Amino acid sequence: MNADEQFAHVTRGCVDLVNADDLKKKLSSGKTLTVKLGADPTSPDLHLGHSVVLGKMRAFQDLGHNGVLVIGDFTASIGDPSGRDSTRPVLSIEKIRENAKTYTEQAFKILDPQKTEIRFNSEWLVPFVGGNGEFKGGTACGLLSALSKITVSQVLEREDFKNRMAQGSPISMLEILYPVFQGYDSVALKADIELGGSDQIFNLLVGRGMQKDYGQEAQVVLTMPLLVGTDGARKMSKSYGNYVGLHDEPGDMFGKVMSISDSLMLSYYELLTAENIDAVKAMHPMEAKKKLAGIIVARFHGDAAAKAALDGFNNVFSKHELPQEMQTVSVPSGTTVSGAVFAAGFAESKKEARRLVEQGGVKLNGEKISETVLAFEGKAVLQVGRRRFCELQIQ
Repeated sequence: MNADEQFAHVTRGCVDLVNADDLKKKLSSGKTLTVKLGADPTSPDLHLGHSVVLGKMRAFQDLGHNGVLVIGDFTASIGDPSGRDSTRPVLSIEKIRENAKTYTEQAFKILDPQKTEIRFNSEWLVPFVGGNGEFKGGTACGLLSALSKITVSQVLEREDFKNRMAQGSPISMLEILYPVFQGYDSVALKADIELGGSDQIFNLLVGRGMQKDYGQEAQVVLTMPLLVGTDGARKMSKSYGNYVGLHDEPGDMFGKVMSISDSLMLSYYELLTAENIDAVKAMHPMEAKKKLAGIIVARFHGDAAAKAALDGFNNVFSKHELPQEMQTVSVPSGTTVSGAVFAAGFAESKKEARRLVEQGGVKLNGEKISETVLAFEGKAVLQVGRRRFCELQIQ
């Protein structure tokens, strides 16, 4: 690829790009660039939403550049709201390290291990906070010198902080310091480019400013959209139940992708694949969606698993057949429909199970069923949504 083609390749689908001219110069310089992506391992599981920005790092790696995945073992103990209504729970260092292990294992399903460096930011933030850092023209404590360059009004311009202040929700001083810590990550690594979700734009820009204060060339900032979940309404999140997990079984992953709307499908193609969007638009929506689901399953489980998932989907939904294999769930006498949904693992809470029943998303032996006590002889097929099945038996 020439420089223009490389630029188009790595900026596809991005939301923010600061600064485009700098990126073009860096790409055409022939230098191996340091591309930074920070991740606070507050959860061990990744989903397709995480894969958007990981995929962008892989795009840079495919051009020969090095990716540095920064595990925020230090910052995860502080909590960055990033658009949330409240602070993240504080995790123990043991839990953070445990999450980081599974996080990185899943990340390598996307990243090139040979071009990825894993770093923990406690390596440089502990001395930074403790006073062993040396800030250009500043005092003995790196943190205090950094803080002298950033105003309170700048930090409080963050939209999530504004919203919480308007609601009277507390904001801790540690949260206010979070952008400084993330910014110093870029200083410590001398990052050429930093990637992140669009909700991280403020923190990434702080990194640019801090690099200038340290006499470094300011990093290019490139943000990606937050992938909308399968519900088509909110960003993908495990807490919303609208996610496609990287550890999902192939058939489940295929079915979840098939459940998204046709309009959302185009966004998934742009953010999760390198397919030509015009060619996708020319396809029949059902076939295009099957292709998308196959691409995603193949990426995380292999081509054979993708083909088996497609065959399974066609058998169940195109030919209206039941899955060849279903788990058997035994429930005690007196169990309600929502209780069976929860017992089968088709809802993360009893409240969610009741909601599924109320919305007409639950069938028993092919017929929609409302909330009632289960009563049948032998076994019955419980179906939740379009893709989840199990055999029920009453003990």
